[in-house]
Amino acid sequence: MHDIRLIRETPDAFDAALARRGDAAMSAAILALDEARRAKISAAETAQAEQNKASKLVGAAKTKGDEAEFERLRTLVSDKKAEVAAMQAEAKELDAQLTDMLARIANLPASDVPDGADETDNVEVNRWGTPRDFGFAPKEHYQIEAVAASMDFDTAAKISGARFVLLSGAVARIHRALAQFMLDTHVDVNGLTEANPPVLVRDEAMYGTDKLPKFGGDSYQTTNGWWLVPTSEVPLTYIAADQVMEESDLPQRYTAHTLCFRSEAGSAGRDTAGMLRQHQFEKVEMVSITHPDQSDAEQKRMLRCAEDLLERLGVPYRTVILCTGDMGFGARRTYDIEAWLPGQNAYREISSVSTTGDFQARRMNARFKPADGGKPQFVHTLNGSGLAVGRCLIAVLENGQQADGSVRLPEVLAAYLGGKTTLSPEGKLV
Repeated sequence: MHDIRLIRETPDAFDAALARRGDAAMSAAILALDEARRAKISAAETAQAEQNKASKLVGAAKTKGDEAEFERLRTLVSDKKAEVAAMQAEAKELDAQLTDMLARIANLPASDVPDGADETDNVEVNRWGTPRDFGFAPKEHYQIEAVAASMDFDTAAKISGARFVLLSGAVARIHRALAQFMLDTHVDVNGLTEANPPVLVRDEAMYGTDKLPKFGGDSYQTTNGWWLVPTSEVPLTYIAADQVMEESDLPQRYTAHTLCFRSEAGSAGRDTAGMLRQHQFEKVEMVSITHPDQSDAEQKRMLRCAEDLLERLGVPYRTVILCTGDMGFGARRTYDIEAWLPGQNAYREISSVSTTGDFQARRMNARFKPADGGKPQFVHTLNGSGLAVGRCLIAVLENGQQADGSVRLPEVLAAYLGGKTTLSPEGKLV
């Protein structure tokens, strides 16, 4: 949500920031609606004052026995009361229209975000690891001999339809091990607080984390009104809703491993082979609630947490800062980490780490009290994948594949796999 006062004070700067995203100027329409709302509120207050004044005179007229004046004033009070009610209702409707308009406008990009139209304009800021020379043509994850029998798309389609997968045996265990490894690292090394939040959430939580009203079609809603979370960013961030925290309580850092659900609206025909893009998937999420002065540093810290996981797994990656045309609706700045997938001969996104500034905090009224006793301020919220478990499984399998169809697994997973370090061509842990 945008600060209406900021738009009033700097409308040209607001429009210029929207233009960087490729969006049309909005300040004129916003300010016209805001002016109409404020005028209606002022008129209602004037009428209310007139009503109150007349109410005081009614009794005096009655006491004097001036029936004509008494009736005139009583009628005036009644008319003013109806006028006030009507104007207050109109002001409330205009306020709702203004709130809805502001809620549908994307966050403004930070000044250091590169301008651009799409992903081709993203800028690489870091690269780690050297893609391996296999000595043979590497396969995609679902084609690897050790994996194929345990990654069943046909049975999943029979159960649920397209874009689902049934993992079994050793591959299912490796998938689980990856999630445990990520959680343990975030808790024991990175100092995050582990949470196990609900994955069914109310409208308010989706709205507060900028998923509604604009992107309802990207998520699933139950028949009784709950939403299946597109990511645990939603419940973890909404913990701060309607709170006024002490400055000393910041930052608050959470991590969670949950199922996630996305309709993948608009992605028809993209990544249909394998398990890269699914309706149901698992992700280990990081969320931070911070002081505004610390949010940029916090984003860099979160980015390193995610990058470090891939380094521990030995997966080559590159990190890019997203351009204005590729950045998500609620983000002020986003870094994507792209893991090397030799089967595709390409880097593919495995994590996005975003700061929203106070964009979400305004929507969900999350504030803190400054230590110096000043007026409560909005917190800043950040979120990041640490990491997408299914995509990490793909990266581990593809980068570890061997010529005989087996897969050599990262050493850091051995503790979660009974000391086993290899997936045999027959799909067994050895």
